[in-house]
Amino acid sequence: MLYGLLARLVFGLKVLQGPFAVMSVAFIFGVPFSLGFLAVALGERDGTWSWGRRLTAPWVPALVSLAAALVLAWEGIICIALWLPLFLLMSSLGGAAAGLVARWRHARGPRQGRLMATVLVLPFLAAPLESRLAAATQLREVDTAIDIDAPPATVWRHIIRVPAFRSEEHRVAFSHVIGFPRPVEATLSHEGVGGVRHATFERGVLFVETVTTWEPERELAFSIRADPGTIPPSALDEHVTVGGPYFDVLDGRYRLEPLGAGRVRLHLSSTHRLSTHFNSYSGAWTDFVMRDVQRYILGILKERCEREAGTGKLAHPSP
Repeated sequence: MLYGLLARLVFGLKVLQGPFAVMSVAFIFGVPFSLGFLAVALGERDGTWSWGRRLTAPWVPALVSLAAALVLAWEGIICIALWLPLFLLMSSLGGAAAGLVARWRHARGPRQGRLMATVLVLPFLAAPLESRLAAATQLREVDTAIDIDAPPATVWRHIIRVPAFRSEEHRVAFSHVIGFPRPVEATLSHEGVGGVRHATFERGVLFVETVTTWEPERELAFSIRADPGTIPPSALDEHVTVGGPYFDVLDGRYRLEPLGAGRVRLHLSSTHRLSTHFNSYSGAWTDFVMRDVQRYILGILKERCEREAGTGKLAHPSP
């Protein structure tokens, strides 16, 4: 645990943000691997462990390190949730590596000590090298849809401006459980291309959306700008701040697909930017969270539209 906390402290120091960064392969992949290796190498000094124990025992220091980072307010719930699967996996791989090395080389005494020291310093040696590589930028699109028993005119009226969500309209969603703010309302300066929507979320998070496509009862598209400087530090984790160096939401689009008989399939899509050295993993999470947020919004819009249309059926967002 102490190794994990020391690594987080070093990688998180502002004065070392050039060569060291928490959002790096060296930290998120390397540190839990080394932590798992250390746990098994030290644990097996008193006897050989089973493979099951080698794979699962490293979870204890990994979980304790994450919990301590949360308690110390070094990280928020969002980052902890995103890192948890990787920390468990990489710590298990580190434990397995320690077991393989012990069996293969029968490393004991000074040789084992040198090997452990090498593994422990590897993340710190790799970080400055990784920092010289520019993070790949990836644009990802997330599409969601929901069927609404209301005519296009009603649906259109409810998407161009979204009055403040009432407390009884909110429900439990995974994105909010891990700390992403819930939507509050969306205002519109004027109708048509160039109109500015202010989409407000809890804890003072504001997205400024400029309308780029305006086709009444068919399509509403807008660019999205979030100023990280206006988002309160407590609103989002430092490493997932919208508009920050690692993540940004670029645009959104509502599209109405008439289904006949006074029904509409409402599509909501968005494009976001990722700039990390592990976009495949972080992208799976951002896609999941963005999809959850969009389904949440669509569900409330459905209930409002159907209430006005007099149907009032329950919301079931499409995949």
